[in-house]
Amino acid sequence: MDILQSWEKWTSFLGKQVTDAKENGMPNKVIEKAAVQIGEYLAKNVDPQNEQERVLSDLWSVAEKDEKQAIASCVMKLVQQKTTH
Repeated sequence: MDILQSWEKWTSFLGKQVTDAKENGMPNKVIEKAAVQIGEYLAKNVDPQNEQERVLSDLWSVAEKDEKQAIASCVMKLVQQKTTH
């Protein structure tokens, strides 16, 4: 996945997806649930391509279910903040 090779590309892509989902009326809880599912998929199937992704992967690997939801929520906030600046 080329998009995963650059942290900036990845967060920009995610930010656009979150913004689009919100603009189309998707509730935050649904977006967060999708973010957790994406996190699970990435953790199982994709090798981190940079330092930031490695940190997220390491945190994800030790996190409990509620902690994964918190990580996903924080990542959503981060990428949304990047799209508004």
